Amino acid sequence: MVQQGFYEAFKSAERMSPEALFVAHSRTYPETMRLAEIVRQGEAVGQSLIGLGIRPGDVVGGMLPPWSQWLTLMVGAAYAGAVFMPIVTFYKEKELQFILRQSRARIVVTPDSYRGVNYKTLVDASVDPGDRPLHVVVGAPVEGTIAFQALLTPERRPGPSAVTADAFSFLVFTSGTTANPKGVMHSGGTLLSEIAAQANWRGDTGSEINLSPWPPGHVAGALQLLRFLALGTPVVAMDEWNADEAARLIERYRITGSSGTPYHMAGLLDAAESGGHDLSSLKHYVLGAAPVPASVVQRCVDYGISVVHAYGSSEHPTVTMGAPDDPLDARLNTEGRIMPGSEILIVDDQDQPVARGDGEILTRGPELFLGYLDAELNAAAFTQDGWYRTGDIGFLDDEGFLHITDRKKDIIIRGGENISSREVEDAIRTIPGVTDAAAVAVKDERLGERVKVFIEGRDLTLDEISRHFLGLGIAKQKIPEFIERVDALPRNATGKVLKPLLRSWTHTG
Repeated sequence: MVQQGFYEAFKSAERMSPEALFVAHSRTYPETMRLAEIVRQGEAVGQSLIGLGIRPGDVVGGMLPPWSQWLTLMVGAAYAGAVFMPIVTFYKEKELQFILRQSRARIVVTPDSYRGVNYKTLVDASVDPGDRPLHVVVGAPVEGTIAFQALLTPERRPGPSAVTADAFSFLVFTSGTTANPKGVMHSGGTLLSEIAAQANWRGDTGSEINLSPWPPGHVAGALQLLRFLALGTPVVAMDEWNADEAARLIERYRITGSSGTPYHMAGLLDAAESGGHDLSSLKHYVLGAAPVPASVVQRCVDYGISVVHAYGSSEHPTVTMGAPDDPLDARLNTEGRIMPGSEILIVDDQDQPVARGDGEILTRGPELFLGYLDAELNAAAFTQDGWYRTGDIGFLDDEGFLHITDRKKDIIIRGGENISSREVEDAIRTIPGVTDAAAVAVKDERLGERVKVFIEGRDLTLDEISRHFLGLGIAKQKIPEFIERVDALPRNATGKVLKPLLRSWTHTG
């Protein structure tokens, strides 16, 4: 594990690469900044946070797109010894209320408005009156909020608050098999170990320029920005995905590497072909966060882009990854080999190692998270000797490549977003006339998967379901896109719904 905290890593990168470029491609806050300026502003933010009473271990939330303010807030939280908590910008009242309540965030930073959302109204609807965090806004402050700009001019300049590399320093919430999101705790050491392992895996990184399409409320997007802060790797970050714009950015900045879901990659190739954009600088592309059709990988190969799969999660960001010189079949059909420092154990239902064949995938390594914020979740998440239960089913072949064949976790991965089937089902069951519901994934070439619900009870339309979900304050990405009424959901002898059977009925949605 890397033996330094975030702030020390950021200062080291500033000394080594002060001119490293950050580009925010945004209609709202387009900006180009250098690493040295971002670290300097971040230190000022950190001094202001200390002045506002933030102490080591306090949680600072950033519900921000990939703008420079996300970066300076991350640096500021590290300077103050605080726990930085990125939050997905499209979350609504239900998700945000749970996250703020469980994390006990002292401060939350948001835009004033973004993509039609008034964040003062959203935060007001999501906080407990007796436990209200300070609300800082990027943009025009209104009554009850503080302008982010004010944090750049601290009233006093205290020194940084030192925390150890293994101190809880980063908190991200991820949806899983339960209705509520889970708080995943990381240290500077775990995430910096992930960044170091990635750099060692790729080899010569001195000439890299990355394009990030990921929202930084997720680990994938956060790591792209952290790579800039910790290594000085230039990055162009998009706050809104547009395949045509992505192709233009690759051509303009001579982007060498990127990552995304099949949705991102397929759209990028389509845009390049229709618009005649030059993608020749793009050498490496990592596909992950969703089931990856072999056809998408083959298109990349045909286009001259070295594309590989990767496997990981918020809890263990990268467990395996393909390499450009792997055989084409392995790059098309496996998740790559185990990353240096990480370990995989395949076990049966009694946690006994499986010599050959499928089993549950357990992992451990220096990037593995510290545990869940809700400590009650940890007993089920770890074995007694510290292996993390991924909930995924697969096997390692004779060459050491990982194959994912199924997953125990009942989640749907739509465009890289984890959607809890239970949350969808619980919401459907509150509709009058519905006796039961089961949500499953429908495979989709563009997004990886979409949400389908099977319903017992009265007929419903997608419009009715959409209005109901929005009324509950649930993010629109979770709204089912396919619906089928059944007389009775298929169940086994104990009454459990047979999800594998339902999935076999979803070929056409």
